[in-house]
Parts: sequence; C-alpha cells; structure tokens
Amino acid sequence: MEMKDEILIEAPRDRVYAALNDTDILKACIPGCEELIRHSENELEARVVLKVGPVKARFGGKVTLDNSLAPARFSLSGEGSGGVAGFARGGADVELVDADGRATLLRYEAKADIGGKIAQLGGRLITATSQRLAGKFFESFKQQVERAAVPTT
Repeated sequence: MEMKDEILIEAPRDRVYAALNDTDILKACIPGCEELIRHSENELEARVVLKVGPVKARFGGKVTLDNSLAPARFSLSGEGSGGVAGFARGGADVELVDADGRATLLRYEAKADIGGKIAQLGGRLITATSQRLAGKFFESFKQQVERAAVPTT
C-alpha cells in the first residue's frame, strides 16, 4: 500500500520540524495513541489502539528516524505487531518546503506492508482506513503547530 499527500502549515519550517520531533505533540495527534516513548534521538516506541473494519487491536511497535538531511527532509521506518490481528511495517519520506518563511508545505510519501487477520479485510478497506488515519493525524498536527505559532498577548 502506498500513500502520498501534502499539507500547508501556517508556521515556519523550523517550528514544524521541531513539532515533528516532539513526542507530546505526536502522541496527541496520532489516532489511538496510548503511549509514545523516545528511547534515543532516532528511536521511538509506540502503543496504539486501532480499529480497522471489525478488527480492533492494540499495536506495539518501534520507529527509527533518519534525520541526516533535516530539517528539509527526513525518513522514518518502523514495524509493529497487533498479536493475532496481524502486523504492519513500512516507512515514509517527509519533505518540508519553506513557503515565504511564514508557512511550510509538508509533503509525504508512505509505503506499508500488512499481514495477518487485518490483511484479510481487503485492500480497499485498509487503504481507506489508512488514508482516514493519516488525514486525522495531519489535520490535528496542523492545528497543534499553528496554535503554537500564534503569539500570545
């Protein structure tokens, strides 16, 4: 399964990049996230509860970040298991493009492979659910970052 999209965030690129590395912001934005722990600069561990069609499961997994081209680009890869519900593994490439110094265009391309009971639900349901979850994450992320970018009086 592959997905790609872009979103314009009304905040400078350095603020968007910092937010993408803030575990509190990420935890608040990831649908169903119960726990997000940073083990090192490049390693995270998450526990997420997801419902895909009739299957609801708690997934635990690890994510590795490659920020060698930051803040303009970075990549992440990870894998997780939901017990009998199945597994998921994949990665994403993220690009942050400065837009007038006041806004940032965030582009991403993601690829994932799933297996187990969850994979038996069918490609269209999995793709639709993945797109819905990604949309929720990025809309929530955009709101969090833009709210933080507004100066308080």
